[in-house]
Amino acid sequence: MESPIDKIRNLGIMAHIDAGKTTVTERILYYTGRSHKMGEVDEGSATMDWMPQEQERGITITAAVTTCTWKGCQINIIDTPGHVDFTIEVERALRVLDGAIAVFCGVEGVEPQSEKVWRQADRYRLPRIAFVNKMDRVGADFFRAIRSMEEKLKARVVPIQLPWGGESDFQGVIDLIEMKGLLWQDELGTQIAEVEIPADKIQEAKKYRDRLIETLAETDDVLLDKYLNEVPLTVEEIKASLRKETLQGRLFPVLCGSALRNKGIQPLLDAIIDYLPSPVEVPVTRGINPITQAEEIRKPDPTEPLSALVFKVMTHLEGPTIFYTRIYSGTLSVGDTVYNPRSCKREKVLRVLQLHANKITQIDKAYPGAIIGIIGLKFTTTGDTLCDEAHPILLQSIEFPEPVISVAIEPRTQADQENLDEALRKLANEDPTFQVKKNEETGQTIISGMGELHLEILVDRLLREHKVKARVGKPQVAFKETIRKKVEVEGKFIKQTGGRDHYGHVWLRVEPNERGKGFKFETDLKEGTLPPIYIAAVEAGIRDTLGSGVLAGYPIVDVKVTLFGGSYHEEHSSELAFRIAAATAFNDACRKADPVLLEPMMRVEVNTPKAYTGEVIEDLNTRKGKIQGLETRETTEIIKALVPLSQMFGYTTSLRSLTQGRATFSMELSHYDEV
Repeated sequence: MESPIDKIRNLGIMAHIDAGKTTVTERILYYTGRSHKMGEVDEGSATMDWMPQEQERGITITAAVTTCTWKGCQINIIDTPGHVDFTIEVERALRVLDGAIAVFCGVEGVEPQSEKVWRQADRYRLPRIAFVNKMDRVGADFFRAIRSMEEKLKARVVPIQLPWGGESDFQGVIDLIEMKGLLWQDELGTQIAEVEIPADKIQEAKKYRDRLIETLAETDDVLLDKYLNEVPLTVEEIKASLRKETLQGRLFPVLCGSALRNKGIQPLLDAIIDYLPSPVEVPVTRGINPITQAEEIRKPDPTEPLSALVFKVMTHLEGPTIFYTRIYSGTLSVGDTVYNPRSCKREKVLRVLQLHANKITQIDKAYPGAIIGIIGLKFTTTGDTLCDEAHPILLQSIEFPEPVISVAIEPRTQADQENLDEALRKLANEDPTFQVKKNEETGQTIISGMGELHLEILVDRLLREHKVKARVGKPQVAFKETIRKKVEVEGKFIKQTGGRDHYGHVWLRVEPNERGKGFKFETDLKEGTLPPIYIAAVEAGIRDTLGSGVLAGYPIVDVKVTLFGGSYHEEHSSELAFRIAAATAFNDACRKADPVLLEPMMRVEVNTPKAYTGEVIEDLNTRKGKIQGLETRETTEIIKALVPLSQMFGYTTSLRSLTQGRATFSMELSHYDEV
């Protein structure tokens, strides 16, 4: 079944862990008829959380794709994880989507990870709808959640609904656009009564409706004219203006409900159709022609040349590897030969799949706007473009954050070594934030990831899915090295090897770069001092040595190197000589420039009942944490701190015992700082 392109909506559901995004997705699947039984996260029966690790922990780990239909529109949904360790899953989902639903908890409002995913969506300029969930919970406050969005996200949010009742008395919503009440009347949430707004709520509803119209009138002259002359606006005019502002990313409509109690989901589905874009309403896709380096555009049209982005690779143990792909232009059929401009290889498409979590259906052909699975690719990985070889294009890839934590892993027996290497290769192919390295000195295999939970899940998958018997060491922090002083050094390489002379000579100025700015190479040479080919060799020689520092062999970061002098010999100079001269000089400079170790500093946010605030702060202080701020809510305190990652191992257990299991925390990388 192929929907017209203007009837497609590609959206992600994103939020902080435990805000209820998977429950929202499960209800969407139920009300659109995609599933006939509501899955529950707490029972481990959610359709979208299909991995055993997700069902046991009650969290989303991998972004799952599904498709459903509502009022003649096809909705492709990606349910993303809320835990910071799996931020890459959110990043790659947002890269290929056209819009998003941000789910917020009615009690907590904006939490650290919801702020992070909001910023990720800002980077991709995605139109968004906000859904305040859990309105039935004790302490839920719709207007406090709205205020936290305005303060923390600096977003222009406009409520288009108000809650009817609150906490255990939450019954439904008041629709501010059509000025009517919606009451859910049965347990399953399928019977909705449209009623008059009661007298005690009409004043508040009018106040917020006027605010909505006033906000829209600021950007729409026709509406402004009617508003000033007190001419009533039609529902269609309000919706059209709100759609335009939402698609421009200037306004974010806010709805509310309780997914667990089956209230508020159908109006959310209507809002997806009314306010989120189809693939023809988002900016055209831009890319670079790999041959001419000129910018090219692709329109979402089946007659255009093919352009598609592979945003995820999933290896199923029994089955083949599935490449999750978004098609931007052209069509893709079973049996097609496509071109990968990064690997410069042709690929054969053996099968095209429609995805529904871990269930797949084969289809013959896919069109622009589709999010599909492909089987049969051999030279393709996450972030690669697939295109028509006659019209090559390279789309913007996906940026992957650096891992911050490592553990050593070794097979229990020599016979397991091969299985371990193969399993690690498959997992690293799936997840670009998971890295595998061999330590040359000790011969150990080191695996690195985004956090303790990330590595715990990957090791669990090794043992369970890949049946690899392995031992895992203690977590190690991914340190880095930098320098604190400015030095000038000379580097020479003069040698005779196998009858051939080598000559390379450089002068380097090595100094600290701004924290977080990485490596910078500049030249300050008089014209004709060195040919360009040797200047490039000097930079390459320095880059070769950045991976291993002078203190403890950790990568060197945040240094600026200026090549300001040198000499060469017409006959005897070579690129190799200059590479070696530069590497030797750079290592020498780092030793003299007061080298120092850097460690990852984590931004930690602890949400604790007030009774335990003192103990939690004291514990953070013993972990060398710097308290950045305290925020008081009704019954809880939010403590913000910067703590070295090395001090945070096992913090989950400590926090549980300190607060009788009542506090929660989240952490993400803030920056690298001196140990």
